[in-house]
Amino acid sequence: MASFDLVIFDCDGVLVDSEVISTRTLIEALAAHGLETDLAHVRETYLGRAMHVVRTDYERRTGRALSDGFEADFLQRLFTAYRRDLVAMAGARTLIEGLRTRYCMATSSPLERAILSLEVTGLSPLFEDRIFCAAMVAHGKPAPDLFLLAARSFAADPARCLVIEDSEVGVEAAKNAGMAVWRFVGGSHFQDGPATLPDADPGVRLFSSMDAMAAALGVD
Repeated sequence: MASFDLVIFDCDGVLVDSEVISTRTLIEALAAHGLETDLAHVRETYLGRAMHVVRTDYERRTGRALSDGFEADFLQRLFTAYRRDLVAMAGARTLIEGLRTRYCMATSSPLERAILSLEVTGLSPLFEDRIFCAAMVAHGKPAPDLFLLAARSFAADPARCLVIEDSEVGVEAAKNAGMAVWRFVGGSHFQDGPATLPDADPGVRLFSSMDAMAAALGVD
């Protein structure tokens, strides 16, 4: 059984099965604002990152600034889709309720989006006063700032923290923070075929189910 002082969960693609919903909605919103893009580009460029990355890439590709109303438009579309389709990741509640150590959530998403994700999926009671988002730090993932903030808030040694991530940028951020990292690849965005699965990394354990992760953490 692995032993840690703090377990830090990413939200999208780990606690909630949101990535297919959010990438589809982002493609639709970008098209409505004049940029046609595809799933491969969205996954490679934006997955696990904050909204400023979308804005920077939009300006690079179009030569103009993304309108001030884009984020509100995107979130309105996304929240409608979340209320209709979003579900908790299978086994996530059981894992969290069975943890015998402290835990929290650290996400690149805006706080409003994170809170709605937890409310829609029924996970909110498990994360009261345990949410950290990119707006709370100067630099988002892959910088270590967000994970280090979570560790400081719980007075936990980064070397004794475990990060559960699904995105490459999140894995990189955990490594930059000096934390152990396990990569969850059981979300629906990993089910398109073997090509979407990450390359093997000897320093990162891969889990395709929450049940397997729970067993590794000693959750009954």
